[in-house]
Amino acid sequence: MTDTNDFAAAWADWHESRVRATSSPLGLASLVATHWLTAEAAEYEGVPGTWQASGATIVGTAPALHGKTILQDGRPVGTVEGASIALETGQDIEWGDKRIRYFERDGALALRLIDPDATTRTSIRDLSAFDPDESWVLSGQFTDAGDGATQSVEAIDGHVSSDALAGKVDVTLPGDEHATLSVTTDPRGLRAVISDGTSGDESYRFRFLPITAPDAHGRVTLDFNRAYLPPCAFADHYVCPLPPTENRLNTAIRAGEKAVVRD
Repeated sequence: MTDTNDFAAAWADWHESRVRATSSPLGLASLVATHWLTAEAAEYEGVPGTWQASGATIVGTAPALHGKTILQDGRPVGTVEGASIALETGQDIEWGDKRIRYFERDGALALRLIDPDATTRTSIRDLSAFDPDESWVLSGQFTDAGDGATQSVEAIDGHVSSDALAGKVDVTLPGDEHATLSVTTDPRGLRAVISDGTSGDESYRFRFLPITAPDAHGRVTLDFNRAYLPPCAFADHYVCPLPPTENRLNTAIRAGEKAVVRD
């Protein structure tokens, strides 16, 4: 059994790191635009120059960005030379304190603008959360969906895509509701997009739930205390996936993050 004080302290550290990360100058709350591009060059609000999609490349003409640093996955890889720009997957342009960012979804390209002065960031004071409760650390059983398995996923903006499905996790919740959650892979294991009996009232309309990687017998741990808010809870320009039907739970899960607290 985990020492209760250690459990609460570990959760408090996690919560503090979440507040810092999401409200940092280039964190989730700093996104102010997602401009979907076409094959025709056009101007977009808040971004200098003209931009268009060309295959998997974003092409720009922006003299104001000459000499600005190009980042690849956060690391400098070059500078903008002259007025012509070509952005590839994982690339940003440093524009003062702002970032102009490459974004792709199902082959459609968009230009994102990250601005530390966004009111969606500067107004954040905290992330409200339920008190940590060890009774919401549950064991589950993972079933692999097999290579190439997919699921239909609807995003918050109505876009429907076919995304990779890792498998299913069976879990029994307090109150005896049995759930079979659809899960995707996550850098640290698995992830489920869930809603529950608190969603839209006591908590945001849905949340992301990290799940440990399965052991040799397929056993996983679901710590609902670590359920966290999706990016679209911080700014309107994200395109988060909605919970599939089987992940919309009736039980009120009073664990994890609830909402963004603003001025």
